[in-house]
Formats: sequence, structure tokens, C-alpha cells
Amino acid sequence: MNFIDSYKKLEKLCNEMYGDKHGVSLYIDEMINTPVGSRYVKSWNEDLKQLKHYRWARNQIVHEPGCTETNMCNRDDIQWINNFYIRMMSTSDPLALYRKTIRSNRKTHSSSGGKSASRQCDDSQQKGKHSRFSQESHRCGVFVWGTIIAVIVIFLFFKVLFCVLG
Repeated sequence: MNFIDSYKKLEKLCNEMYGDKHGVSLYIDEMINTPVGSRYVKSWNEDLKQLKHYRWARNQIVHEPGCTETNMCNRDDIQWINNFYIRMMSTSDPLALYRKTIRSNRKTHSSSGGKSASRQCDDSQQKGKHSRFSQESHRCGVFVWGTIIAVIVIFLFFKVLFCVLG
């Protein structure tokens, strides 16, 4: 198998994963938009660098006169693309490993009673909305304030009642 065929195979898998064309670019974009990925996946930065390079090489071969697989790639490049394809199929690619780690951390933290502050920050940055912990904290605060107000109202009610009857 040559470089372009290997790249097409990877592109097809990514296209199916994202339900769109330009799947490798979408995969790269998702990695770029996951700035904390390198904290959780050891190979994150190297994989991202390689994917960008191979997308560039593919574009050069396809679009630039004089660029061919012969002068742009070697067997190691083809092997890397094939290995990355296998990693994706076995869910050991960077994004899959990141998701597994995040899920595992959530389970661990929820069973131990909460998340660490840095993890909460990462989650809300990643999702662009409040984390579950923040929502629970908000509900807890509303409950506490509601209880305090209810106690004050009951106290004032009985004070007025004793003044009127008293």
C-alpha cells in the first residue's frame, strides 16, 4: 500500500466518524480544540504534529506539480499512517484515550464524593458550560439560602403572633 492509499483509508475512517468530508482535518481540529489533551495522553503532541505533517504532505502530493510520493514520503510515513488507523480502530488513538481518561476520572471522583478544582475548570472549559459539580453547588446554595429565609419568615411570623396575642 502506498502513502496516498493509506491516507485515503484513514480519511475515510475519519469521514465516517464525523459524518463529513475532510475527516482528518476535523480530527486535527478536535485535538487542537482540546487544549488539555496533552495532560492526559502522553503521545498527544507528537500525534498532532504527525497528523498535521501527513495532511500537509498529502495536500502537496495531490495539488503541487512535481510533488510525488517518491520525493515526499518513505516507508516509515506509510507505516505511521497505517498504525494510526489501527489505533483508531482499537480506540487507542489520542481522542479515544482522552475520552476514556476523562470518563474514568469522572467515575473515580464521583465515587469519592467530588471533583478536584482543576478538573472542574478543565471540564467547563472543554464543554463550554457549567460542570455537574458547579450545578450541584448552585443547587446547594439555593437550598441553604431558601432555608435561611424560611427560618427568618417563621421567626417573624411567631414574633408578630406573640405581639398580637401577648
